[in-house]
Amino acid sequence: MISKRKAFLGELIAECIAVFIIIIFGDSVAAMYTLYDPSPYRQAYWGVCIVWGLGVTIAIYVTGAVSGTHANPAVTLALAIFRNFSWKKVLPYWLAQVAGGFLGAAVVYTLFSPVIDHYAVAHSLDRLHDGVASGVFFTHPGDFVSPLHAFADEIILTAMLVMGIFAITCEYNTQAPQANSSALIVGLLVAAIGACAGYLEAWAINPARDFGPRLFCFLAGWGNTAIPGPLNYWWVPIAGPMAGGVLGAGFYQFLIRPFMPSAKRSA
Repeated sequence: MISKRKAFLGELIAECIAVFIIIIFGDSVAAMYTLYDPSPYRQAYWGVCIVWGLGVTIAIYVTGAVSGTHANPAVTLALAIFRNFSWKKVLPYWLAQVAGGFLGAAVVYTLFSPVIDHYAVAHSLDRLHDGVASGVFFTHPGDFVSPLHAFADEIILTAMLVMGIFAITCEYNTQAPQANSSALIVGLLVAAIGACAGYLEAWAINPARDFGPRLFCFLAGWGNTAIPGPLNYWWVPIAGPMAGGVLGAGFYQFLIRPFMPSAKRSA
């Protein structure tokens, strides 16, 4: 019999590992997309999206039985508000998720550091002023997108993500996939969001996915390029997804879930 304290420790380890897995896959494919010329993905962007999505799927399969694989502070917050997740666990989950992003970025840096250095030399860049980190490890506004517009984008995109997750995991939703396939559908949802809107600001939709690697880059020598970032952008991939997650969860809970046939029978 596992004690409550040990079980909770296991949940935190699982959340850290989940984001760690996502970042290893996602930031590595971002490195492939950014650092190589010709890029193997430049004319096949859907491949980038699929890799990010499969990273999420694998993370769920590895850790879902332990923690439920929130792997995203916005999801944790939404679950606390709408699905009775313990508020005492929220902050520890957030810290574990950010730690996973940090450690994942450290591994990706270990893998690609020679390529990063070559890219900087080939383009006459130095670490404090190049665009490598923002192309590989954390997000930034795309062409024609201001930080304020990116904030609105992140609210909308994360709302779509969390609404989808709530639908996929709703016990009353007879159209939801079964437990063994829900991880794949969540991964495809992440990939679909990236495919339709990723160029806006690299579809963070997850504060830990952005801030963990951003913090690593700040400490690894990118300094102000990472935090606060150009145009003081660092807060956007945190605040936008947090607000969007609550919005999307609320949309599902109040406008869709009450009208499920099974939910009405159980009322």
